[in-house]
Amino acid sequence: MPSAVLICRGKSTLLKAFNRLLDEVDEVRISGQVLLDGEDIYRPDADITAIRKRMGLLSQKPHPLPMSIFDNVAYGPRIHGITKKKRLEEIVERYLRVAGLWDEVKDRLKEPASRLSIGQQQRLCLARGLAVEPDIILADEPTSSLDPHSSLKIEEEFKILKRDYTIVIVTHVLRQARRLADYVLFMYLGNLIEHGPAPQIFENPRQQMTKKYIEGIIS
Repeated sequence: MPSAVLICRGKSTLLKAFNRLLDEVDEVRISGQVLLDGEDIYRPDADITAIRKRMGLLSQKPHPLPMSIFDNVAYGPRIHGITKKKRLEEIVERYLRVAGLWDEVKDRLKEPASRLSIGQQQRLCLARGLAVEPDIILADEPTSSLDPHSSLKIEEEFKILKRDYTIVIVTHVLRQARRLADYVLFMYLGNLIEHGPAPQIFENPRQQMTKKYIEGIIS
């Protein structure tokens, strides 16, 4: 699966549009279409819950739920009707492993998630998002509040996850975009300036504004 990276300004708003989170903002007016597998997610009869289930969202700062590590990951599956303890245990272990967190927390699953480090909380939130089995991971500057070691851990997980998921990452860190992106969209002041395969954008951008941003002339 590809990983797409959005760089510069306006990108978080676009990410929220993908997940229908702009619906929650009273001042926002929406026009146009967003197509997912050929279907407009903004059509009047769209199932918003189903759309959000297909797109797991990882925000800038981790927001673990005020409950145990186990219950954080089991929360989504429970909402979607999974109640058997054994099945929930399998899901929790599976996605904590996928997020690279299982070995660190397997003996403390009943502890409050708030006791985890910030980096661990971010990986827990990743596991929680994956537990509802989305098709797409939306990551809004997911390492911006993390130390370098934790950031590297998240990047390593993304490199593994993109084998099975489409990942859309918002970042303002060009080095991170170079490390992770297969496809890049460059946005500036809410406008899409250029998009294309990562090597083309970074090595031979077609738009002067893209070139200036990559060279650090504009920010």
